[in-house]
Amino acid sequence: MNNDIKMNKTEHKNSRVTVDEGLPDYIPARMLNEFTYCRRLFYLEWVQGEFAESADTLEGRFKHRRVDRERGDLPDHDDLPPEIVQARSVLISSEKYRLIARIDLLEIEPERVVPVDYKRGSMPDLPEGAWEPDRVQLCAQALILQDHGYRCDHGIIYYAGSKKRTMVPIEDELIERTLALRDELIETALGGSIPEPLKDSPKCPRCSLVGICLPDETNLLFEKDMKGGENRRLIPARQDALPVYIQEQGVSVGKKGDLLTIRRKGKILKEVRLMDISQLCVFGNIQISTQALRELNTRNIPVCYFSYGGWFYGYNTGMTHKNIELRIRQFRVAANQEQSLDLARIFVNTKIRNCRTFYRRNHPSPDKKTVDELYRLSTRARHVKSSDILLGIEGAAAKVYFSKFAELVKAEEYKKDVSFIFKTRNRRPPRDPINALLSYAYSLLNKDLMVTLLAVGFDPYLGFYHRPRYGRPALALDLMEEFRPIIADSVVLTAINNNEITRENFIFRAGSVALDGEGRKKFLATYERRMDTLVTHPVLGYSISYRRVLELQARLLGRYLNGEIKTYPAFLVR
Repeated sequence: MNNDIKMNKTEHKNSRVTVDEGLPDYIPARMLNEFTYCRRLFYLEWVQGEFAESADTLEGRFKHRRVDRERGDLPDHDDLPPEIVQARSVLISSEKYRLIARIDLLEIEPERVVPVDYKRGSMPDLPEGAWEPDRVQLCAQALILQDHGYRCDHGIIYYAGSKKRTMVPIEDELIERTLALRDELIETALGGSIPEPLKDSPKCPRCSLVGICLPDETNLLFEKDMKGGENRRLIPARQDALPVYIQEQGVSVGKKGDLLTIRRKGKILKEVRLMDISQLCVFGNIQISTQALRELNTRNIPVCYFSYGGWFYGYNTGMTHKNIELRIRQFRVAANQEQSLDLARIFVNTKIRNCRTFYRRNHPSPDKKTVDELYRLSTRARHVKSSDILLGIEGAAAKVYFSKFAELVKAEEYKKDVSFIFKTRNRRPPRDPINALLSYAYSLLNKDLMVTLLAVGFDPYLGFYHRPRYGRPALALDLMEEFRPIIADSVVLTAINNNEITRENFIFRAGSVALDGEGRKKFLATYERRMDTLVTHPVLGYSISYRRVLELQARLLGRYLNGEIKTYPAFLVR
């Protein structure tokens, strides 16, 4: 620990703390509760700005709704009323203790005040009658009140689950414990290193941040040195909120209460609950009201803009993710050629191996020469000494892979019609239907990775393999490599071989080919089915959807950049 942090520790003699430039002026009592419960949870939520709702947090907010409404006044300490009165949702702070709290309920008596803290759960069977984090939070509230001159010798915790109140005396032992935890909190926040995750803790399954924290995954990957093994699946297999796609031209998007409304000439075509939307994707000329945009930004729901033909060209989102630590490490590693090359080798090696597996699975009689060549190139990709050579290897592998792609097609229309035959990969514009589908699939996958990286806290424009270039989401393209064959190419092959997309769904014009509106609608359905498909993670061993996989891989990349795991665990299908 450096001298600066040592000097910023609490001066125990008078219980004052000096103000640190790296921290807010006051420490919320609620964060002291979180720190006492789990230091990693505190760090994620307060230092890195992470938060996620769960059934428990929503239930807690619902049960808190009454005390969250500000009512009543807190008189001066020397002007307390002769009768008992109450004040709700009182915000009060202390410079002496460097604490701030919003007290749920204050019972104001003639000679003292009593803070009452509401908790969602049930009263524990403990001698103290309350969990330590709850007692510490209540003690912090009492200290603030004492600093303002009020007599506060006890507080009350009301456990809504059991509908019982328990009295907590504000005694010297609890005060010393609370102030010591405050000091440790400051040191942890200034230390610049996230605390280690809990191991096999019963606290983790109900934690709303478990999908961000990844406690079991981080411990497993660190201890097993990337070999993986059995692991609890603490995160849901699928995401509750899903993308909403709007491509009917001339419609408008508005907001009505907690609903997003889609209208044409004032008539409501559809209503979608905002809580069910993960992203809003609009194609072409779709109008979105200011009220709807503001609400989407407030809820951190990105709006993705596509051209009418399906080209992804921008997004709108709320405030930038607060996890500046992650972006600092991202920029630091991107500036280091050796570390960037290590990641680039993993991305390219995994892509080529996944292409090889995809070819073997879908070809009726795979060519041994092609399989061996892809294996040789993937092996070379693991040991190259420069990114330029790696780029050449990737290009060579793509040439081999796409030279055989037409042989994976079963639909007769795509095999016999001259205008449908796939010969080589081409784009901008695509000159045959299969290339048009591939370009569209890559555009959708790029969009999903952009949205995921933004949600995790990355800068999607700074990559490790793809180098910065104006308008190119380099990091999204990096992570996209391993998923091109198993998501995008798989969707294209499914749409073709199941005759979901036929000739009448394409527009042929001036040597280029594009999907029409109905074709895009069908293809989006195929793409979303694939994203919702459950797959077993090759390292962690549990099943989650491909959409969840994208988020998990982005977060594991962050864990690697933070130094919590030894390398990035690529998603390699077998």
